[in-house]
Amino acid sequence: MQKILVANRGEIALRIMRTIREMGLKSVAIYSEADRNAPFVKYADEAVLIGAPASSESYLRGDKIIKVCKDLNVDAIHPGYGFLSENANFARLVNQHGITFIGPSPEAMEIMGDKLSAKAAVRSYNIPMVPGTEGAITDVKEAKKIASEIGYPILIKASAGGGGKGMRIVDSEKDFDEQMKLATSEALSAFGNGAVFMERYVGSPRHIEIQVMADQHGNVAALFERECSVQRRHQKVIEEAPSSVLTPERREEMGQKACDVARACNYVGAGTVEFLLDENLNFYFLEMNTRLQVEHPVTELVSGIDLVKEQILVAQGHPLSFKQSDLRINGHAIEVRVYAEDPTNNFLPDIGTLKTYRPPIGIGVRVDDGFEEGMTIPIYYDPMISKLIVHGKDRAQAIERMIRAIDDYKISGIETTLPFCKFVMQHDAFVSGNFDTHFVKNYFTPEALDVELPEDVQEVGAILSALFLNEDKVKVKQKQQLINQHSNWKVNRR
Repeated sequence: MQKILVANRGEIALRIMRTIREMGLKSVAIYSEADRNAPFVKYADEAVLIGAPASSESYLRGDKIIKVCKDLNVDAIHPGYGFLSENANFARLVNQHGITFIGPSPEAMEIMGDKLSAKAAVRSYNIPMVPGTEGAITDVKEAKKIASEIGYPILIKASAGGGGKGMRIVDSEKDFDEQMKLATSEALSAFGNGAVFMERYVGSPRHIEIQVMADQHGNVAALFERECSVQRRHQKVIEEAPSSVLTPERREEMGQKACDVARACNYVGAGTVEFLLDENLNFYFLEMNTRLQVEHPVTELVSGIDLVKEQILVAQGHPLSFKQSDLRINGHAIEVRVYAEDPTNNFLPDIGTLKTYRPPIGIGVRVDDGFEEGMTIPIYYDPMISKLIVHGKDRAQAIERMIRAIDDYKISGIETTLPFCKFVMQHDAFVSGNFDTHFVKNYFTPEALDVELPEDVQEVGAILSALFLNEDKVKVKQKQQLINQHSNWKVNRR
């Protein structure tokens, strides 16, 4: 393997290419017309325009990607995450053309890509699962009977779901029919598959996921957990490793079960097994993501393992470079996703130009980004600008370091999620570790980001008001002298 095409864009494409270069290999970028001047395009050893800005005309065109590979003698494809990363048909097409797909087999993707088949596959390994239906709901009357036995509230979920689509909470039997229709319709619209199943609703869960890595020789290892409970619209915003609530015994047990999930589908490569954790630390299998995760850097920082490098080595046929017994948790890491979204307006995308863009630096700070100052955030893709990751000796230091890094991050021209992320870092529930997936619903309002101006700035405002209101000029002069003597506003806040 000498040349790897990265079938992705933005920060993840650039992050993968850096490891490719460290390994002495060559990288090939594909890019849409919207990404012509993106950093990942300039960083790659070779870059090819793949199509128009829309994903359907560029990053999702598997046929065009295969052609680029053939034209440039590419040996392997790394799909990153999103786009074609969990598309079993694309992985199969790649393999059929004699190109290595850096990821699991198409068969493993298909098993874990459907929640019902995933549950069926892991059942023989005695993996804990939330009580519910074993298959898709075909008989509404029978489903109602099962719901009564489980006990309301229950959760109706799309079999092929993700991102909260096709998911409905049913509080009582009288709401069942309506919510069932809505879930089925939404699932069909979003995934082309209207199959839904049902399980007990875990009211105050934490979202804990286990990073696994498996090779072609039967070795499987768990690289500990990530806490991903701070979410908006069922999508993660802040992740950390390790979790603040897991005991060593529970961590080991969850890691073993995650490895069994990987074994259940003969998994190869990097994958993530997701669990729900209730208030009594009981855990239940949720799903498996058959790719690299957005939040993989926190695992890299606490484990010391370059997951992308390990993916490439495994795809080359090498055994894992480490054993389970070699792994130790080193300190604490936190990641916040910096989205071009307005947290005061229901986190709606705020597309625009990065008039100022200066990421933070310093001890324990890592920024995975894909933009530069002056670039415009394209409307065609996910609005994530970067991932800000910090590492500290413990959780308290990591939180302090993240607050400092957020303050040092200079972005203007668009609204971002940075103020929200700072709000989370400073909130008592997060600091104490006593929170769940309802953090945003329970604690956040747009008004929470209204920051009172420092006293010295307020003094300046008072002076300006006084001038406009023709107050006593002597008093104004006295106030101005006071500010000049005791305030750093002129130096720090102009």
